[in-house]
Amino acid sequence: MKESLFKGNFWSTDLTSTAGYDSIIQHLNDGRKNCKEFEDFLKERATIEEKYGKELINLSKKKPCGQTELNTLKRALELFKQQIDYVGQSHIQLAQMLRDEARKMEDFREKQKLHRKKVELIMDAIHKTRNLQYKKTVEAKRLYEQRCKDKDEAEQAVHRSANLVTQKQQEKLFVKLAQSKTALEDSDKIYQMNVGMLEKIREEWQNEHIKACEFFETQECERINYFRNALWVHVNLLSQECVQSDEKYEEIRRSLEMCSIEKDIEYFVNFRKTGSIPPAPVVYENYYSTQRSATSTRSQAPAPGIGRRGPLPIPASGPGDPDYATVDGYSLIHH
Repeated sequence: MKESLFKGNFWSTDLTSTAGYDSIIQHLNDGRKNCKEFEDFLKERATIEEKYGKELINLSKKKPCGQTELNTLKRALELFKQQIDYVGQSHIQLAQMLRDEARKMEDFREKQKLHRKKVELIMDAIHKTRNLQYKKTVEAKRLYEQRCKDKDEAEQAVHRSANLVTQKQQEKLFVKLAQSKTALEDSDKIYQMNVGMLEKIREEWQNEHIKACEFFETQECERINYFRNALWVHVNLLSQECVQSDEKYEEIRRSLEMCSIEKDIEYFVNFRKTGSIPPAPVVYENYYSTQRSATSTRSQAPAPGIGRRGPLPIPASGPGDPDYATVDGYSLIHH
């Protein structure tokens, strides 16, 4: 990396100004806030992944899905639900890994805050000392300039009144001039002393400002690098989850490739068949023809106990003859 940029670009011509320093601090605070936002994002994503994983597991365990299928398709469906359960578990594992990444981001953020706080305390103290000394120096300068004016006025008064006042008045003017010179010398010493102290503090502050800029730039480089890597890890975790899920889905696809329509049909037939002979055709049956057949059958097979009797006489007349209903010349039909 090239030479530090912070230390050469955050100055101000105003000695008491902290504009450059404040700009750096604001940027660092924004960076810390960005890390916190990503940390919260990871936690929220973890919650979503965990909820999704649990719902997938509940779905695979509680929701029927082709539960009456048979043979090869049944095995494929069982594997399907099993793999969905595994996918749900992997999402829960991903949620935990995301929480771990969020915790690492929080640790990094707090560590940077702790280290930065030490530098900020040093800078805040030297800013306070510098500004206080600057005020003292400004006041010493104001007093020094006032004493210069007082001396000048005393000298002018002496010159103006050289031939216009009494000896006694002249002596008073000289006394006042002497006093103003003494006061000027004292204020001059105090002013120079304050300028010297301010310059010493200015150099110290400048050195600390340079060191702070270098430290802050190093921290910012570390933060950007860590943030970038954290994003990279996050995306890798998501990709890994996709790959693992696809592996589970691939097992389902392989199982579906093993499904056989013919075997499932054959399995169903063998498992649930009820018979191979269909019902006989339905035919018309004449009632009287049926009766004749029955009578003929009975006549050919005598009943037990009457085997010694001869066969019954055959009627001489049919159902259509007038004598069909007569026995020994006596008619059963009354006219």
